This record gives sequence, structure tokens and C-alpha cells, in this order.
Amino acid sequence: MSSIASPVTGRPAPALSKAEIRRIIFGLMMSMLLAALDQTIVATAMPTIGRDLGDVAHLPWVVTAYLLAATSATPLYGKLSDIHGRRPMLLVSISTFLVGSILCALAPNMLILILARFVQGVGGGGLLALSQTIAGDILSPRERASYQAYFATAFTTASLAGPILGGFFAQHLHWSMIFWINIPLGVAAFFMTNGPLKRLPRHERPHKLDIVGAVLLVASTSSLLLALSWGGSRFPWSSPEILGTFAAFAALMAAFFYRLKRVPEPLIPLEVLGNKVVLTATLAASLSVGLFLGLAIYAPILFETLRGLSASESGIALLPLMLGTVGGSLTAGRVMAKFKHYKRLPLALLPIAICAALVLMTGAGRLPVWALSLILSVISIALGTLLPIATLSIQNAVMPYQLGTALATANLCRQLGGAVFVAIFGAIIIGAGTHDVVGHIIAVDHAVLTGSFQIVFGFVALGSLAAFGTMVAMEERPLHGPSSKSAEAFTPVVGE
Repeated sequence: MSSIASPVTGRPAPALSKAEIRRIIFGLMMSMLLAALDQTIVATAMPTIGRDLGDVAHLPWVVTAYLLAATSATPLYGKLSDIHGRRPMLLVSISTFLVGSILCALAPNMLILILARFVQGVGGGGLLALSQTIAGDILSPRERASYQAYFATAFTTASLAGPILGGFFAQHLHWSMIFWINIPLGVAAFFMTNGPLKRLPRHERPHKLDIVGAVLLVASTSSLLLALSWGGSRFPWSSPEILGTFAAFAALMAAFFYRLKRVPEPLIPLEVLGNKVVLTATLAASLSVGLFLGLAIYAPILFETLRGLSASESGIALLPLMLGTVGGSLTAGRVMAKFKHYKRLPLALLPIAICAALVLMTGAGRLPVWALSLILSVISIALGTLLPIATLSIQNAVMPYQLGTALATANLCRQLGGAVFVAIFGAIIIGAGTHDVVGHIIAVDHAVLTGSFQIVFGFVALGSLAAFGTMVAMEERPLHGPSSKSAEAFTPVVGE
């Protein structure tokens, strides 16, 4: 059984039996499946959505609008769950995600789809963050490493089914099916989590919501993404419009950081980020998520536009990339549960990923499809090892009552990293087309597109190198838990 000490009373919370823990874990798995499938199923349908709605130039916003909303909502969910409890906020997250999915499926044009994806992102921002926080409430860090196999099942299912279903729906049915499929899954997630979470230990503490900080973060990030989206397509990079948008980003971001230092309880708590483990682990995970999402979203364009694959064939070709991340994550979770020096796995694999990205940078235009898929899987395996190590290291470094805020902050940065990398990759790849006066792509130069992907893979190599550096810098603290002798006297200190 698992018992968590209450930070408020100092007494242990009611112990949960193993059967109760498993029921909660299965409910969380369904929520994670909902969040993971949304990312993997959209990727292979993206080219078809752009063609069907007649607007390929703004296609990156189908992803970035979701990530922007999730970015701003994630820390709010963390604090709201600290105030009102994990269960009600997870149910709100699932419900909002379902409403957004219905709006996406009914969208008649790209603008409505982007707005609907924003609504969906408001709900999706809580799915993964709250699931991780709830796992932190009921399991010690070493126990969480052992349960990674359960969570990996959800991501494996999404990685296997997502690309194939997305390609099949787009080619043979209609792309709106990638959103309609969320409805039965979301309803199942709602009822699977509603009952078991009533037994969840409580760690509520009063918080103030930094709505102004959330608005500043979304406004500044939106300015950056607009500049990256419009630059080189709708306006020249040196135009007053693009330079002005970059200036707005800088001003809004400066105002955001000023607010972090001035308000009593900012959107991103400086106390949490002052913990070196939290800071370095968050940076590593943000790079991992950003690189993976960028590759997952734009690899289908490489397969379908440059290699002439159908949407269904592209989904199959994308499977190694999706499964690689799951395999890396599952392996890293097992390593953390059994070995003291758990950083060695990503430190060994990331240099290989850098070499793989350099191979793609120089030979992506000549390699056969199977080789492209294989090399992409090598990169994703290395990136996947960062995710459980970062999450469990953060959970291991903060007090129980800080779990919601710490993980929400980490997930905010992950979403932000994903949005920025998707926008950067989009600016590079979408810029390879010939645009009309409103920015719609009317022709694609295959030679230029090949060169654009070479630049993208160069970014992947640099990003992997940066992730390697953050892993080197991250302190490797022993995991505290019932199976760790050295951890019994270990007390995580915030602000070290």
C-alpha cells in the first residue's frame, strides 16, 4: 500500500491499497491516451486538412493554437488543483477537451479550426499535467519509475494507432474523424477517473491565480509565432510588420518577466524554478518535446510531398518515429527504477541522435523511405529517454504540496517549447512554397523543400546537443522511496 504524508497536518494520508492505485492508474492512462492520441493522429492528416480547407500556409497554427492554449492553461490547472483538488479539475479538463474536439470536427474553414483547436488546448492543458501530478500524489518517486510501464502503454497505443488512423481517416473517410474519435475516448476517461479519484490523498493549499501573467505569456508567445508564420510568406522578414511583431514579442515578454518578480504568486513560481533540478530537467524536457513535435508534424510533408506517399502510407512510415519515443521513455523508466546513475542512458544516446540528425541533414534527399524512418526512430529513442527522467527528477526534488505547481510549470515550458519548434520548423518548411498575396501556398519547389528539411535537421542536431548539455548539468539525486535505502534520509530541498 502507498501512504503519503500530508504537508498540512503532518500526518499520513489514508493509505491506498494496490487495487485502488491500479484503478487510479488505469483512469490516468485513459486521460494520457486522450492527450497522446490527439498529437499522433493529427500529424498524418495535416497535409490533407490544408488541401481540403485551401489554406496550407496557416497549417502550423492547427498545432500552435492548441499548444498556446495548453501553455497558458497548464499552470492554472496546477494551481486550481491545489485549491479545489485534482479530481474536479481533471474532469473539467476532459470536458473542455471534448467540447473543443466537437468544434474542430465541425469547422468549415481554417480560421474556425484554429479557434476550435485553441478551445481544445484549454482542456488538453490539464490532461497530461494533472495525470502526472496525481501519480505523484499516490506514488513515491521510485514507485513511479516502476509504473512507467503502465503509462508507456497509453503512449504506445497512441503511437501505433494515431498515425495509421489519421492517415486512414484523411485518405478514405474525412479528416474530421480524427476529432470525432475523441468523443468515446473522452467519455470513457471521464467515467474511469471520476470514481477512483474520490480516494485520492488531498494536498490543497490556497493560491492566487495570475491571470494577467497568463495573458502576457500567451500574447508574447503569439507575437513570436505570428512573426515566424508570416515572415517570408505574407511579409518579407525585414518588413516593418515582421520587425514590429518581433518588437511586440520582446516588450510583452519583458513585461511578463517583470511581473514574475513583482507579484506575490506569479504564473511561474520563481521558488520552483530556483530549484536547479527543476530548471535543468524542464529545459531538457522542453527541448525533447519541441524537437519531437516538430518532426512528428512535418515528417508527413517530407513523406507525402517529396516521396509521393499517400496519407495512409505516410502514417506507416511515421510509426518508427512515434514508437521510438515510447521505447526510449519506457526504457528510461525501467533504468530509473533499478539503477542509481539513471542519467547515463540519455547521455549515451543523445550523441548518437546528433549524428543521426547530421546524416539526415546531408542525405535526406537521397535516402530511401525505410532508411529515413529508421534514422528518425534513432533520434526519437534518444529524445524519449529525457521525458521520464525529467518528470521523475522534478517530482523527486519538490515537496508534495508543490507537485501541482512544479509539474504544471514544467508542462507549461514543454508546451511552449513545442509551440516554438513547430513554428520555427513551419517557417522553414512552409517558406519553401510559392505564395499568393494572402500567404496561401500555390506551388512547391521540391529542390527548395529538400533544402528546407536539411535546415530543419540541422536544428534537430543543435537541439539534441543542447539537451545533452542540460542533462550533464542536471543533478542526479537519489530517488526516495520504499525500495531505496539511501533515500530514507533524503529530504528534497526547494531553492537549492
